[in-house]
Amino acid sequence: MPHRTPSRWTVAAALAGTLAFSVPGAIAAPPGVDPGAVAAPAAAVAPEQVLEHLEVFQAVAHANNGNRASGTPGYRGSVDYVLGRLRAAGYAPRVQAFTFPFFQEVVPTAVAVPGPGGVPRTLTAAEAAVMVYSGSGTVTAPVQAVDTTGAAAASTSGCEAGDFAGFTAGSIALLQRGTCTFGVKAANAQAAGASAVLIFNTGLPGEEGVVAGTLGEPGATTLPVVGLSHAAGTALLGGGEVTVTAQTVSENRETVNVLAETGTGDPGSTLMVGAHLDSVLEGAGINDNGSGSAGILAVAEALAGTETANTVRFAWWGAEEFGLRGSQHYVADLKANDPGTLEDIGLYLNFDMIGSPNYGRFVYDGDHSAFPPVQGPEGLVTAPEGSAAIEAAFHEHFGSVGLASGETEFSGRSDYGPFIAEGIASGGLFTGAEGIKTAEQAALFGGRAGVAYDFCYHGACDDLANVDPRGLAEMTDAAAAVVLRFANSTQDVDGTEAGGQQGSRELPLGPATADQGNGPGNDAQEVPAQ
Repeated sequence: MPHRTPSRWTVAAALAGTLAFSVPGAIAAPPGVDPGAVAAPAAAVAPEQVLEHLEVFQAVAHANNGNRASGTPGYRGSVDYVLGRLRAAGYAPRVQAFTFPFFQEVVPTAVAVPGPGGVPRTLTAAEAAVMVYSGSGTVTAPVQAVDTTGAAAASTSGCEAGDFAGFTAGSIALLQRGTCTFGVKAANAQAAGASAVLIFNTGLPGEEGVVAGTLGEPGATTLPVVGLSHAAGTALLGGGEVTVTAQTVSENRETVNVLAETGTGDPGSTLMVGAHLDSVLEGAGINDNGSGSAGILAVAEALAGTETANTVRFAWWGAEEFGLRGSQHYVADLKANDPGTLEDIGLYLNFDMIGSPNYGRFVYDGDHSAFPPVQGPEGLVTAPEGSAAIEAAFHEHFGSVGLASGETEFSGRSDYGPFIAEGIASGGLFTGAEGIKTAEQAALFGGRAGVAYDFCYHGACDDLANVDPRGLAEMTDAAAAVVLRFANSTQDVDGTEAGGQQGSRELPLGPATADQGNGPGNDAQEVPAQ
């Protein structure tokens, strides 16, 4: 998953006396449903069951080059396992295929520049990083600056074909970031006869470090394209011979989403529950996001055969690590081809990283009480109405079992992003990524202050040893309780009786949401940088 930094917190126990939610075992059953059957699934999600799923994901990665990334055999193995478990539980799962832009840096990219005494030195990872969708090749050639003096600015360097007037074909083009996309700069450089492209940062405050960018899609250029820090780029303005070595795979590949839903419940009032199934290429992704995938698989197995008031649809998304591609495809496909089904989705619950080794119990801030709306590519990313009720439900659950919980930014930077762009109330859980746990949080949740929540985030060490079983069990219990509550509630988002209002999203919620409307959401969503 992409970066999110939880920093504010609250003690959920304080909410228990003020919210009107009932505890999970006391959820009111819809007419004709045995209350015992309603309560049973939450209790049936044993920690050992979730860990069993994670052990299989680890074995799949071990047998397939150490990862479960979309577009690889490891992902296909993960899909096969989820499909098999769902069928064994009585579901009729389906896969939804789609294509996505795949990129892999096969070996670390190297940029050798003139060093002291004329001895070449290789730029460090803090100075150079290959651009996503870069081409491959090994090039040794003079570097030539294009329309830049290196002054701190968002430069137009390389944005127009005319910038390359006088450029010597075969040289390595040295460009500065700014004004137009990296893909445009690289394509113009290739058209001018460049053999490789180096793009250094603007040098403006906060933009001095290495450029970790993307060319947008495969095929933007066949040349090696590398981002540089401002200092590394300006050091080359005087010219000199540089060697660039890149070996990448940049192409469109096919992958799938896995979908399964309950056999009972009102399909016009659908609760969606999702987690991304893919890992990054660097590792097995057992916390990110085997944990969420295993958790909702266990919940789905526990819910199988139980009568619910609302349809519950589970989703295991593909290619999240390549920019939310699976959930984006699903929502876009419904919007274009089946808008009625999209309108029937009342809530979306997301579980992306719920087993971090130095975990916090974070709930998406659906009412923006702890974090203001963030700026996305299309505007402010705002939680749709109804999201606050989801947040409150999770906090109430934790309070009911005597556990503290906190909040994490509602940024749209995981698979709920495409849903909130359509105004669908959303929420979920998160135990932390590369952010640093504070002393205050350590006092609330346990663990170590001054250390990342997940110190193996997006790394090769994200394996079975990178999951805290206790935290995973606490978060899975919360997921099961809240899924069960929303699956069997008898009120709409705005608090009216189910079916009592036309034209609104009608996933029923509990009585504490009587003051929560469900109006249109903000169309903003933020796709993570890769």
